[in-house]
Amino acid sequence: MPDLGQGTILKRVEEGRSQRGPNGNSGRRGRGPGWRSAPWAGLSGICTACLKSRDVGHKVSSASWASSRGCSMASEQDVRSKLQRAGQDHLLRFWDDLAPEPRAALLAELASLEPDVLREHCQRASAARSLAPGPLPDLAARMQPLPPERVGSAIRCDQETRLRWEEEGFRQIALNKVAVLLLAGGQGTRLGVTYPKGMYQVGLPSQKTLYQLQAERIRRVEQLAGQRLGTHCTVPWYIMTSEFTLGPTIKFFKDHDFFHLDPTNVVLFEQRMLPAVTFEGKAILERKDKVAMAPDGNGGLYCALADHQILEDMKRRGVEFVHVYCVDNILVRLADPVFIGFCVLRGADCGAKVVEKAYPEEPVGVVCQVDGVPQVVEYSEISPEVAGLRGADGGLLYNTGNICNHFFTRDFLDMVTREFEPLLKLHVAVKKVPYVDEEGNLVKPLKPNGIKMEKFVFDVFQFAKNFVAFEVPREEEFSPLKNADTAKADNPSTSRRALLVQHYRWALQAGAHLLDVHGVQLPEQSGLLPNGDPPAVCEISPLVSYSGEGLEMYLQGRKLQSPFILDEDQARLLQPQKY
Repeated sequence: MPDLGQGTILKRVEEGRSQRGPNGNSGRRGRGPGWRSAPWAGLSGICTACLKSRDVGHKVSSASWASSRGCSMASEQDVRSKLQRAGQDHLLRFWDDLAPEPRAALLAELASLEPDVLREHCQRASAARSLAPGPLPDLAARMQPLPPERVGSAIRCDQETRLRWEEEGFRQIALNKVAVLLLAGGQGTRLGVTYPKGMYQVGLPSQKTLYQLQAERIRRVEQLAGQRLGTHCTVPWYIMTSEFTLGPTIKFFKDHDFFHLDPTNVVLFEQRMLPAVTFEGKAILERKDKVAMAPDGNGGLYCALADHQILEDMKRRGVEFVHVYCVDNILVRLADPVFIGFCVLRGADCGAKVVEKAYPEEPVGVVCQVDGVPQVVEYSEISPEVAGLRGADGGLLYNTGNICNHFFTRDFLDMVTREFEPLLKLHVAVKKVPYVDEEGNLVKPLKPNGIKMEKFVFDVFQFAKNFVAFEVPREEEFSPLKNADTAKADNPSTSRRALLVQHYRWALQAGAHLLDVHGVQLPEQSGLLPNGDPPAVCEISPLVSYSGEGLEMYLQGRKLQSPFILDEDQARLLQPQKY
Protein backbone atom coordinates (compact mmCIF):
# COMPACT_ATOMS: atom_id res chain seq x y z
CA MET A 1 0.00 0.00 0.00
CA PRO A 2 1.39 3.46 -0.80
CA ASP A 3 2.33 5.63 2.13
CA LEU A 4 -0.24 8.41 2.05
CA GLY A 5 1.04 10.07 5.22
CA GLN A 6 -1.02 12.56 7.16
CA GLY A 7 -3.48 13.04 4.30
CA THR A 8 -4.38 9.39 4.04
CA ILE A 9 -7.84 9.54 5.60
CA LEU A 10 -9.28 12.26 3.42
CA LYS A 11 -7.48 10.82 0.42
CA ARG A 12 -8.92 7.37 1.01
CA VAL A 13 -12.43 8.83 1.21
CA GLU A 14 -11.88 10.54 -2.12
CA GLU A 15 -10.40 7.41 -3.65
CA GLY A 16 -13.54 5.50 -2.66
CA ARG A 17 -15.67 8.13 -4.35
CA SER A 18 -13.63 7.97 -7.52
CA GLN A 19 -14.46 4.30 -7.97
CA ARG A 20 -18.22 4.74 -8.09
CA GLY A 21 -20.26 4.24 -11.18
CA PRO A 22 -21.83 7.07 -13.17
CA ASN A 23 -24.72 7.40 -10.74
CA GLY A 24 -22.46 7.70 -7.73
CA ASN A 25 -22.78 4.06 -6.67
CA SER A 26 -20.24 1.30 -6.96
CA GLY A 27 -21.82 -0.36 -9.95
CA ARG A 28 -23.06 -3.28 -7.88
CA ARG A 29 -26.42 -4.80 -8.58
CA GLY A 30 -29.37 -4.71 -6.27
CA ARG A 31 -28.69 -1.27 -4.78
CA GLY A 32 -32.32 -0.24 -4.48
CA PRO A 33 -33.66 3.31 -4.22
CA GLY A 34 -31.50 6.00 -2.71
CA TRP A 35 -29.47 9.12 -3.38
CA ARG A 36 -26.65 7.72 -5.44
CA SER A 37 -25.17 10.75 -7.08
CA ALA A 38 -23.20 13.64 -5.79
CA PRO A 39 -24.69 15.63 -2.90
CA TRP A 40 -27.25 13.04 -1.95
CA ALA A 41 -24.58 10.41 -1.42
CA GLY A 42 -22.34 12.74 0.56
CA LEU A 43 -20.33 13.94 -2.42
CA SER A 44 -20.62 17.72 -2.17
CA GLY A 45 -17.38 19.31 -3.34
CA ILE A 46 -16.63 16.93 -6.22
CA CYS A 47 -17.85 17.94 -9.63
CA THR A 48 -20.54 15.63 -11.05
CA ALA A 49 -19.16 15.73 -14.57
CA CYS A 50 -15.66 15.00 -13.32
CA LEU A 51 -17.01 12.19 -11.18
CA LYS A 52 -18.46 10.57 -14.26
CA SER A 53 -15.11 10.84 -16.01
CA ARG A 54 -13.36 9.68 -12.82
CA ASP A 55 -11.32 12.86 -12.65
CA VAL A 56 -11.37 13.42 -8.89
CA GLY A 57 -8.31 15.64 -9.16
CA HIS A 58 -10.69 18.46 -10.00
CA LYS A 59 -12.08 19.37 -6.61
CA VAL A 60 -14.11 22.56 -6.59
CA SER A 61 -16.47 24.39 -4.31
CA SER A 62 -20.18 23.81 -4.82
CA ALA A 63 -20.70 27.36 -6.02
CA SER A 64 -18.22 27.01 -8.88
CA TRP A 65 -19.55 23.79 -10.38
CA ALA A 66 -21.37 25.59 -13.16
CA SER A 67 -18.36 27.33 -14.65
CA SER A 68 -15.16 25.48 -13.70
CA ARG A 69 -13.29 23.68 -16.48
CA GLY A 70 -16.40 23.36 -18.60
CA CYS A 71 -18.32 21.25 -16.07
CA SER A 72 -21.97 21.23 -16.99
CA MET A 73 -24.70 22.03 -14.51
CA ALA A 74 -28.41 21.57 -14.73
CA SER A 75 -30.34 24.78 -15.28
CA GLU A 76 -32.91 26.20 -12.92
CA GLN A 77 -35.59 25.09 -15.36
CA ASP A 78 -34.33 21.50 -15.39
CA VAL A 79 -34.18 21.32 -11.61
CA ARG A 80 -37.58 22.96 -11.21
CA SER A 81 -39.08 20.43 -13.63
CA LYS A 82 -37.63 17.53 -11.64
CA LEU A 83 -38.95 18.93 -8.39
CA GLN A 84 -42.42 19.42 -9.86
CA ARG A 85 -42.45 15.77 -10.90
CA ALA A 86 -41.56 14.84 -7.33
CA GLY A 87 -44.12 17.22 -5.83
CA GLN A 88 -41.32 19.15 -4.09
CA ASP A 89 -41.04 22.38 -6.11
CA HIS A 90 -41.41 24.37 -2.87
CA LEU A 91 -37.66 23.81 -2.40
CA LEU A 92 -37.07 26.64 -4.90
CA ARG A 93 -39.58 29.07 -3.43
CA PHE A 94 -36.83 31.48 -2.30
CA TRP A 95 -35.00 31.41 -5.63
CA ASP A 96 -35.62 35.08 -6.36
CA ASP A 97 -34.14 36.04 -2.97
CA LEU A 98 -30.81 34.29 -3.53
CA ALA A 99 -27.56 35.76 -4.77
CA PRO A 100 -25.64 33.92 -7.52
CA GLU A 101 -23.42 31.90 -5.18
CA PRO A 102 -26.23 30.53 -2.95
CA ARG A 103 -28.23 29.79 -6.11
CA ALA A 104 -25.37 27.73 -7.48
CA ALA A 105 -25.01 25.89 -4.18
CA LEU A 106 -28.72 25.04 -4.10
CA LEU A 107 -28.75 23.86 -7.71
CA ALA A 108 -25.69 21.73 -7.00
CA GLU A 109 -27.54 20.09 -4.13
CA LEU A 110 -30.76 19.51 -6.10
CA ALA A 111 -29.45 18.81 -9.60
CA SER A 112 -28.74 15.11 -9.13
CA LEU A 113 -32.06 14.25 -7.56
CA GLU A 114 -33.98 11.41 -9.06
CA PRO A 115 -37.59 12.70 -9.01
CA ASP A 116 -39.21 9.30 -8.53
CA VAL A 117 -36.87 8.44 -5.65
CA LEU A 118 -37.46 11.78 -3.94
CA ARG A 119 -41.22 11.45 -4.29
CA GLU A 120 -41.15 7.89 -2.95
CA HIS A 121 -38.96 8.88 -0.02
CA CYS A 122 -41.23 11.72 1.05
CA GLN A 123 -44.39 9.64 0.62
CA ARG A 124 -42.94 6.73 2.58
CA ALA A 125 -41.84 9.02 5.39
CA SER A 126 -45.29 10.59 5.68
CA ALA A 127 -47.07 7.23 5.49
CA ALA A 128 -44.78 5.66 8.09
CA ARG A 129 -45.41 8.59 10.46
CA SER A 130 -49.15 7.97 10.25
CA LEU A 131 -48.83 4.39 11.50
CA ALA A 132 -49.91 3.91 15.09
CA PRO A 133 -46.85 3.75 17.39
CA GLY A 134 -46.45 1.24 20.16
CA PRO A 135 -46.41 -2.56 20.49
CA LEU A 136 -47.17 -4.55 17.36
CA PRO A 137 -50.47 -6.38 17.84
CA ASP A 138 -49.43 -9.80 16.48
CA LEU A 139 -45.82 -9.81 17.66
CA ALA A 140 -46.24 -11.89 20.82
CA ALA A 141 -47.33 -14.96 18.86
CA ARG A 142 -44.42 -14.63 16.45
CA MET A 143 -41.62 -14.03 18.97
CA GLN A 144 -39.43 -16.68 20.52
CA PRO A 145 -36.22 -16.53 22.56
CA LEU A 146 -33.06 -17.52 20.73
CA PRO A 147 -32.46 -21.28 20.89
CA PRO A 148 -29.77 -22.19 23.46
CA GLU A 149 -27.50 -23.53 20.74
CA ARG A 150 -27.31 -20.05 19.20
CA VAL A 151 -26.15 -18.40 22.44
CA GLY A 152 -22.73 -18.41 24.08
CA SER A 153 -21.76 -16.72 27.32
CA ALA A 154 -18.58 -15.16 28.65
CA ILE A 155 -20.25 -15.31 32.07
CA ARG A 156 -21.40 -18.91 32.27
CA CYS A 157 -18.62 -20.69 30.35
CA ASP A 158 -15.82 -22.56 32.08
CA GLN A 159 -12.30 -21.15 32.09
CA GLU A 160 -10.96 -23.70 29.62
CA THR A 161 -13.63 -22.83 27.05
CA ARG A 162 -13.06 -19.11 27.48
CA LEU A 163 -9.31 -19.52 27.00
CA ARG A 164 -9.94 -21.54 23.84
CA TRP A 165 -12.14 -18.77 22.41
CA GLU A 166 -9.58 -16.15 23.39
CA GLU A 167 -6.69 -18.06 21.87
CA GLU A 168 -8.54 -18.43 18.56
CA GLY A 169 -9.40 -14.74 18.54
CA PHE A 170 -5.79 -13.74 19.15
CA ARG A 171 -4.70 -16.13 16.40
CA GLN A 172 -7.00 -14.49 13.86
CA ILE A 173 -5.84 -11.02 14.94
CA ALA A 174 -2.19 -12.05 14.66
CA LEU A 175 -2.89 -13.33 11.13
CA ASN A 176 -4.19 -9.84 10.20
CA LYS A 177 -7.66 -11.22 9.53
CA VAL A 178 -9.60 -8.94 11.91
CA ALA A 179 -10.72 -5.34 11.44
CA VAL A 180 -12.85 -3.06 13.58
CA LEU A 181 -15.51 -0.75 12.16
CA LEU A 182 -16.83 2.20 14.12
CA LEU A 183 -20.28 3.68 13.50
CA ALA A 184 -19.68 7.39 14.12
CA GLY A 185 -22.12 9.33 11.98
CA GLY A 186 -23.94 11.07 14.83
CA GLN A 187 -23.20 14.34 16.54
CA GLY A 188 -23.26 14.89 20.29
CA THR A 189 -26.46 16.95 20.15
CA ARG A 190 -28.11 15.18 23.08
CA LEU A 191 -24.92 15.75 25.06
CA GLY A 192 -25.26 19.46 24.43
CA VAL A 193 -22.29 19.68 22.03
CA THR A 194 -22.06 20.18 18.28
CA TYR A 195 -18.99 18.04 17.61
CA PRO A 196 -18.79 14.24 17.07
CA LYS A 197 -19.41 12.04 20.11
CA GLY A 198 -16.02 10.38 19.80
CA MET A 199 -14.35 13.71 20.66
CA TYR A 200 -16.23 13.92 23.96
CA GLN A 201 -14.48 13.77 27.36
CA VAL A 202 -16.55 12.31 30.20
CA GLY A 203 -14.26 13.76 32.89
CA LEU A 204 -11.68 11.03 33.44
CA PRO A 205 -8.53 12.01 35.39
CA SER A 206 -6.55 11.51 32.16
CA GLN A 207 -9.01 13.67 30.18
CA LYS A 208 -9.04 11.06 27.41
CA THR A 209 -11.79 11.17 24.79
CA LEU A 210 -13.79 8.20 23.54
CA TYR A 211 -11.72 8.18 20.35
CA GLN A 212 -8.46 8.02 22.30
CA LEU A 213 -9.66 5.19 24.55
CA GLN A 214 -10.69 3.19 21.49
CA ALA A 215 -7.46 3.86 19.60
CA GLU A 216 -5.41 2.72 22.59
CA ARG A 217 -7.43 -0.48 22.90
CA ILE A 218 -6.61 -1.25 19.28
CA ARG A 219 -2.91 -0.71 19.95
CA ARG A 220 -3.02 -2.94 23.02
CA VAL A 221 -4.88 -5.82 21.38
CA GLU A 222 -2.42 -5.71 18.46
CA GLN A 223 0.43 -5.90 20.97
CA LEU A 224 -1.13 -8.81 22.89
CA ALA A 225 -1.83 -10.82 19.73
CA GLY A 226 1.66 -10.15 18.36
CA GLN A 227 3.31 -11.22 21.61
CA ARG A 228 1.36 -14.49 21.70
CA LEU A 229 2.28 -15.51 18.19
CA GLY A 230 5.63 -13.76 17.91
CA THR A 231 4.63 -11.54 15.02
CA HIS A 232 3.71 -7.98 14.12
CA CYS A 233 0.04 -7.54 13.30
CA THR A 234 -2.44 -4.83 12.38
CA VAL A 235 -6.11 -4.29 13.18
CA PRO A 236 -7.35 -1.78 10.58
CA TRP A 237 -9.80 0.80 11.95
CA TYR A 238 -12.65 1.73 9.61
CA ILE A 239 -14.75 4.69 10.74
CA MET A 240 -18.10 5.47 9.13
CA THR A 241 -18.83 9.16 9.49
CA SER A 242 -21.46 11.48 8.08
CA GLU A 243 -21.39 14.83 6.32
CA PHE A 244 -21.53 16.39 9.80
CA THR A 245 -18.76 14.39 11.46
CA LEU A 246 -16.20 13.63 8.73
CA GLY A 247 -14.35 16.96 8.70
CA PRO A 248 -14.11 17.41 12.49
CA THR A 249 -13.06 13.79 12.94
CA ILE A 250 -10.30 14.02 10.34
CA LYS A 251 -8.97 17.19 11.94
CA PHE A 252 -9.16 15.67 15.43
CA PHE A 253 -7.19 12.60 14.38
CA LYS A 254 -4.56 14.67 12.61
CA ASP A 255 -4.25 17.04 15.56
CA HIS A 256 -3.62 14.04 17.84
CA ASP A 257 -1.23 12.24 15.47
CA PHE A 258 -3.80 9.46 14.97
CA PHE A 259 -3.15 8.47 18.60
CA HIS A 260 0.07 6.84 17.37
CA LEU A 261 -1.72 4.46 15.02
CA ASP A 262 -0.39 4.13 11.49
CA PRO A 263 -2.56 6.58 9.46
CA THR A 264 -2.68 4.14 6.55
CA ASN A 265 -4.63 1.76 8.78
CA VAL A 266 -7.29 4.32 9.75
CA VAL A 267 -9.90 4.64 7.01
CA LEU A 268 -12.76 7.13 7.26
CA PHE A 269 -15.71 7.12 4.90
CA GLU A 270 -19.11 8.81 4.71
CA GLN A 271 -22.57 7.39 4.88
CA ARG A 272 -25.36 8.74 2.72
CA MET A 273 -27.63 11.60 3.66
CA LEU A 274 -31.42 11.75 3.25
CA PRO A 275 -33.77 14.76 3.35
CA ALA A 276 -35.80 15.40 6.47
CA VAL A 277 -39.53 15.49 5.69
CA THR A 278 -42.55 17.22 7.23
CA PHE A 279 -45.49 15.22 8.52
CA GLU A 280 -47.27 16.22 5.29
CA GLY A 281 -44.57 14.65 3.12
CA LYS A 282 -42.61 17.76 2.09
CA ALA A 283 -38.80 17.95 2.15
CA ILE A 284 -37.65 20.60 4.64
CA LEU A 285 -35.50 23.64 3.87
CA GLU A 286 -33.18 24.47 6.76
CA ARG A 287 -32.04 27.61 4.93
CA LYS A 288 -33.28 29.36 1.83
CA ASP A 289 -30.47 27.63 -0.09
CA LYS A 290 -30.10 24.35 1.84
CA VAL A 291 -32.23 21.23 2.24
CA ALA A 292 -32.32 19.76 5.75
CA MET A 293 -30.40 16.49 5.56
CA ALA A 294 -29.77 13.68 8.01
CA PRO A 295 -27.59 10.54 7.97
CA ASP A 296 -29.43 7.41 6.86
CA GLY A 297 -28.93 5.62 10.21
CA ASN A 298 -26.30 3.12 11.27
CA GLY A 299 -27.88 0.71 8.80
CA GLY A 300 -26.58 3.06 6.12
CA LEU A 301 -23.35 1.14 6.65
CA TYR A 302 -24.18 -1.32 3.89
CA CYS A 303 -24.64 1.30 1.16
CA ALA A 304 -21.55 3.13 2.40
CA LEU A 305 -19.44 -0.05 2.22
CA ALA A 306 -20.33 -0.35 -1.45
CA ASP A 307 -20.14 3.38 -2.22
CA HIS A 308 -16.56 3.62 -0.95
CA GLN A 309 -15.22 0.18 -1.94
CA ILE A 310 -14.52 -0.65 1.71
CA LEU A 311 -14.97 -4.39 1.33
CA GLU A 312 -12.49 -4.37 -1.54
CA ASP A 313 -10.02 -2.60 0.73
CA MET A 314 -10.59 -5.22 3.41
CA LYS A 315 -10.06 -8.04 0.92
CA ARG A 316 -6.79 -6.50 -0.24
CA ARG A 317 -5.61 -6.39 3.37
CA GLY A 318 -6.64 -10.00 4.01
CA VAL A 319 -9.40 -9.10 6.47
CA GLU A 320 -12.00 -11.83 6.89
CA PHE A 321 -13.76 -10.86 10.15
CA VAL A 322 -15.15 -7.47 11.12
CA HIS A 323 -16.09 -6.21 14.58
CA VAL A 324 -18.70 -3.44 14.23
CA TYR A 325 -19.60 -1.20 17.16
CA CYS A 326 -21.09 2.18 18.11
CA VAL A 327 -18.98 5.10 19.26
CA ASP A 328 -20.77 5.84 22.53
CA ASN A 329 -19.97 2.78 24.68
CA ILE A 330 -17.05 3.75 26.92
CA LEU A 331 -16.39 0.09 27.87
CA VAL A 332 -16.33 -1.34 24.34
CA ARG A 333 -13.61 -3.94 23.72
CA LEU A 334 -12.45 -3.45 20.15
CA ALA A 335 -11.54 -6.64 18.28
CA ASP A 336 -12.40 -8.55 21.47
CA PRO A 337 -10.47 -11.83 21.02
CA VAL A 338 -12.97 -13.79 23.16
CA PHE A 339 -15.92 -12.66 21.03
CA ILE A 340 -14.02 -13.07 17.75
CA GLY A 341 -12.81 -16.52 18.74
CA PHE A 342 -16.27 -17.66 19.84
CA CYS A 343 -17.83 -16.57 16.54
CA VAL A 344 -15.06 -18.08 14.40
CA LEU A 345 -15.12 -21.45 16.20
CA ARG A 346 -18.91 -21.55 15.90
CA GLY A 347 -18.62 -20.94 12.16
CA ALA A 348 -20.85 -17.85 12.49
CA ASP A 349 -21.30 -15.40 9.64
CA CYS A 350 -23.05 -12.91 11.91
CA GLY A 351 -23.03 -12.41 15.67
CA ALA A 352 -24.15 -9.98 18.35
CA LYS A 353 -22.94 -9.27 21.86
CA VAL A 354 -25.79 -9.02 24.33
CA VAL A 355 -26.21 -8.14 28.00
CA GLU A 356 -28.88 -9.36 30.36
CA LYS A 357 -31.65 -6.80 30.62
CA ALA A 358 -31.62 -4.98 33.94
CA TYR A 359 -35.43 -4.87 34.18
CA PRO A 360 -38.38 -5.67 31.86
CA GLU A 361 -38.95 -2.10 30.67
CA GLU A 362 -35.30 -1.24 30.06
CA PRO A 363 -35.17 0.73 26.79
CA VAL A 364 -32.94 -1.64 24.81
CA GLY A 365 -33.85 -3.85 21.89
CA VAL A 366 -34.15 -7.60 22.40
CA VAL A 367 -32.22 -10.09 20.29
CA CYS A 368 -34.65 -12.94 19.64
CA GLN A 369 -36.39 -14.80 16.85
CA VAL A 370 -39.44 -13.61 14.94
CA ASP A 371 -41.07 -16.12 12.63
CA GLY A 372 -38.06 -18.35 13.23
CA VAL A 373 -35.40 -15.90 12.06
CA PRO A 374 -33.07 -13.84 14.28
CA GLN A 375 -33.67 -10.14 14.64
CA VAL A 376 -33.74 -7.29 17.11
CA VAL A 377 -37.17 -6.21 18.34
CA GLU A 378 -37.17 -2.65 19.63
CA TYR A 379 -38.38 -2.09 23.19
CA SER A 380 -41.17 0.18 21.91
CA GLU A 381 -42.55 -2.70 19.85
CA ILE A 382 -42.91 -5.08 22.80
CA SER A 383 -45.91 -4.90 25.09
CA PRO A 384 -45.30 -4.69 28.85
CA GLU A 385 -46.89 -8.12 29.23
CA VAL A 386 -44.42 -9.75 26.81
CA ALA A 387 -41.46 -7.81 28.22
CA GLY A 388 -42.29 -9.15 31.69
CA LEU A 389 -42.63 -12.82 30.77
CA ARG A 390 -40.49 -15.17 32.84
CA GLY A 391 -38.76 -18.41 31.88
CA ALA A 392 -38.57 -21.65 33.82
CA ASP A 393 -35.52 -20.36 35.73
CA GLY A 394 -37.41 -17.28 36.91
CA GLY A 395 -35.40 -14.90 34.72
CA LEU A 396 -36.83 -12.74 31.97
CA LEU A 397 -37.79 -14.79 28.93
CA TYR A 398 -36.58 -12.02 26.62
CA ASN A 399 -33.46 -10.92 28.45
CA THR A 400 -30.87 -10.64 25.66
CA GLY A 401 -30.38 -6.89 25.36
CA ASN A 402 -28.84 -5.57 22.16
CA ILE A 403 -25.80 -3.29 22.65
CA CYS A 404 -24.90 -2.60 18.97
CA ASN A 405 -21.74 -4.68 19.10
CA HIS A 406 -21.56 -7.10 16.19
CA PHE A 407 -19.42 -9.66 14.38
CA PHE A 408 -19.63 -10.12 10.61
CA THR A 409 -17.61 -12.10 8.13
CA ARG A 410 -16.49 -10.07 5.16
CA ASP A 411 -18.29 -12.52 2.89
CA PHE A 412 -21.54 -11.91 4.75
CA LEU A 413 -21.17 -8.15 4.39
CA ASP A 414 -20.46 -8.59 0.70
CA MET A 415 -23.62 -10.66 0.30
CA VAL A 416 -25.68 -8.02 2.13
CA THR A 417 -24.38 -5.16 -0.02
CA ARG A 418 -24.95 -7.11 -3.22
CA GLU A 419 -28.31 -8.70 -2.56
CA PHE A 420 -30.15 -7.77 0.61
CA GLU A 421 -29.60 -4.08 1.37
CA PRO A 422 -32.71 -2.94 -0.56
CA LEU A 423 -34.82 -5.23 1.64
CA LEU A 424 -33.88 -3.46 4.87
CA LYS A 425 -36.75 -1.79 6.67
CA LEU A 426 -36.85 1.99 6.95
CA HIS A 427 -37.48 3.22 10.49
CA VAL A 428 -39.09 6.52 11.43
CA ALA A 429 -37.41 8.98 13.76
CA VAL A 430 -39.56 12.01 14.66
CA LYS A 431 -37.25 14.94 15.40
CA LYS A 432 -37.11 18.69 15.94
CA VAL A 433 -35.78 19.96 12.60
CA PRO A 434 -34.88 23.66 12.20
CA TYR A 435 -36.55 25.16 9.13
CA VAL A 436 -37.30 28.43 7.34
CA ASP A 437 -40.89 29.64 7.40
CA GLU A 438 -42.79 31.17 4.49
CA GLU A 439 -41.10 34.52 5.08
CA GLY A 440 -37.67 32.93 5.07
CA ASN A 441 -37.06 33.26 8.80
CA LEU A 442 -35.19 30.52 10.64
CA VAL A 443 -37.40 28.63 13.11
CA LYS A 444 -36.06 26.31 15.80
CA PRO A 445 -39.11 24.25 16.78
CA LEU A 446 -39.86 23.47 20.41
CA LYS A 447 -41.52 20.16 19.55
CA PRO A 448 -40.92 17.52 16.85
CA ASN A 449 -41.92 18.70 13.41
CA GLY A 450 -40.06 16.44 11.00
CA ILE A 451 -39.33 12.89 10.01
CA LYS A 452 -35.90 11.38 9.48
CA MET A 453 -35.86 7.96 7.85
CA GLU A 454 -33.08 5.59 8.82
CA LYS A 455 -32.00 1.98 8.62
CA PHE A 456 -30.58 -0.07 11.50
CA VAL A 457 -27.35 -2.03 11.30
CA PHE A 458 -28.87 -5.07 13.03
CA ASP A 459 -31.68 -5.55 10.53
CA VAL A 460 -29.38 -7.84 8.51
CA PHE A 461 -29.47 -10.58 11.16
CA GLN A 462 -32.37 -12.18 9.30
CA PHE A 463 -30.11 -12.90 6.31
CA ALA A 464 -27.48 -14.81 8.29
CA LYS A 465 -26.98 -18.52 7.68
CA ASN A 466 -25.45 -19.05 11.11
CA PHE A 467 -26.31 -16.29 13.58
CA VAL A 468 -25.03 -16.41 17.17
CA ALA A 469 -25.40 -14.23 20.25
CA PHE A 470 -22.73 -13.83 22.91
CA GLU A 471 -23.61 -12.77 26.44
CA VAL A 472 -21.15 -10.51 28.26
CA PRO A 473 -21.22 -8.91 31.73
CA ARG A 474 -22.74 -5.44 31.60
CA GLU A 475 -20.40 -4.05 34.25
CA GLU A 476 -17.38 -5.00 32.12
CA GLU A 477 -18.59 -4.16 28.61
CA PHE A 478 -21.56 -1.82 28.38
CA SER A 479 -22.11 1.73 29.53
CA PRO A 480 -23.55 3.91 26.76
CA LEU A 481 -23.22 7.68 26.54
CA LYS A 482 -26.49 9.03 25.18
CA ASN A 483 -27.55 12.03 27.25
CA ALA A 484 -26.33 15.11 29.05
CA ASP A 485 -25.85 14.99 32.82
CA THR A 486 -29.34 16.39 33.29
CA ALA A 487 -30.68 12.93 32.41
CA LYS A 488 -30.82 10.16 35.01
CA ALA A 489 -29.00 7.52 32.99
CA ASP A 490 -26.54 6.97 30.14
CA ASN A 491 -24.85 10.30 30.77
CA PRO A 492 -21.22 11.44 31.19
CA SER A 493 -21.30 10.75 34.93
CA THR A 494 -22.58 7.19 34.55
CA SER A 495 -20.05 6.49 31.78
CA ARG A 496 -17.13 7.87 33.81
CA ARG A 497 -18.29 5.97 36.87
CA ALA A 498 -18.57 2.69 34.94
CA LEU A 499 -14.97 2.92 33.73
CA LEU A 500 -13.51 3.99 37.08
CA VAL A 501 -15.43 1.29 38.97
CA GLN A 502 -14.10 -1.27 36.48
CA HIS A 503 -10.53 -0.09 36.97
CA TYR A 504 -10.95 0.00 40.76
CA ARG A 505 -12.11 -3.61 40.58
CA TRP A 506 -9.15 -4.58 38.38
CA ALA A 507 -6.70 -2.95 40.79
CA LEU A 508 -8.11 -4.86 43.76
CA GLN A 509 -7.99 -8.13 41.82
CA ALA A 510 -4.33 -7.43 41.01
CA GLY A 511 -3.52 -7.12 44.73
CA ALA A 512 -3.32 -3.34 45.10
CA HIS A 513 -4.08 -1.59 48.39
CA LEU A 514 -6.02 1.57 47.66
CA LEU A 515 -5.89 4.65 49.84
CA ASP A 516 -8.61 7.26 50.03
CA VAL A 517 -8.00 10.97 49.42
CA HIS A 518 -6.80 11.28 53.04
CA GLY A 519 -4.21 8.51 52.65
CA VAL A 520 -6.18 6.01 54.76
CA GLN A 521 -6.10 2.45 53.44
CA LEU A 522 -9.53 1.20 52.40
CA PRO A 523 -10.81 -2.21 53.49
CA GLU A 524 -10.33 -4.85 50.81
CA GLN A 525 -14.07 -5.43 50.53
CA SER A 526 -15.12 -1.79 50.75
CA GLY A 527 -18.23 -1.14 48.74
CA LEU A 528 -19.06 1.69 46.39
CA LEU A 529 -20.11 5.10 47.62
CA PRO A 530 -23.82 5.92 47.84
CA ASN A 531 -23.73 7.61 44.40
CA GLY A 532 -22.08 4.54 42.85
CA ASP A 533 -18.56 5.98 42.65
CA PRO A 534 -15.61 3.84 43.76
CA PRO A 535 -14.14 4.85 47.15
CA ALA A 536 -10.82 5.58 45.42
CA VAL A 537 -10.12 6.84 41.89
CA CYS A 538 -7.87 4.59 39.82
CA GLU A 539 -7.64 4.93 36.03
CA ILE A 540 -5.73 2.33 34.02
CA SER A 541 -4.59 3.15 30.49
CA PRO A 542 -5.71 0.72 27.77
CA LEU A 543 -2.06 0.72 26.69
CA VAL A 544 -1.22 -1.01 29.99
CA SER A 545 -4.16 -3.41 30.20
CA TYR A 546 -6.88 -4.28 27.67
CA SER A 547 -9.23 -6.21 29.96
CA GLY A 548 -7.51 -6.36 33.36
CA GLU A 549 -4.68 -8.65 32.30
CA GLY A 550 -1.07 -8.30 33.45
CA LEU A 551 -1.63 -5.82 36.27
CA GLU A 552 -0.12 -7.91 39.05
CA MET A 553 3.44 -7.02 38.07
CA TYR A 554 2.67 -3.34 38.64
CA LEU A 555 0.15 -3.38 41.46
CA GLN A 556 0.63 -6.49 43.61
CA GLY A 557 1.05 -5.37 47.22
CA ARG A 558 1.39 -1.69 46.35
CA LYS A 559 -0.39 1.15 48.13
CA LEU A 560 -2.02 3.52 45.65
CA GLN A 561 -3.00 7.03 46.62
CA SER A 562 -6.26 8.26 45.10
CA PRO A 563 -6.44 9.59 42.43
CA PHE A 564 -4.03 7.22 40.67
CA ILE A 565 -3.40 6.93 36.93
CA LEU A 566 -1.57 3.86 35.67
CA ASP A 567 -0.28 4.93 32.27
CA GLU A 568 2.72 3.64 30.35
CA ASP A 569 5.17 5.92 32.15
CA GLN A 570 3.87 4.92 35.58
CA ALA A 571 3.92 1.25 34.56
CA ARG A 572 7.62 1.51 33.67
CA LEU A 573 8.33 2.97 37.10
CA LEU A 574 6.39 0.24 38.88
CA GLN A 575 7.68 -2.67 36.83
CA PRO A 576 10.02 -4.89 38.85
CA GLN A 577 13.64 -4.34 37.89
CA LYS A 578 15.52 -7.22 36.30
CA TYR A 579 19.07 -7.76 37.50
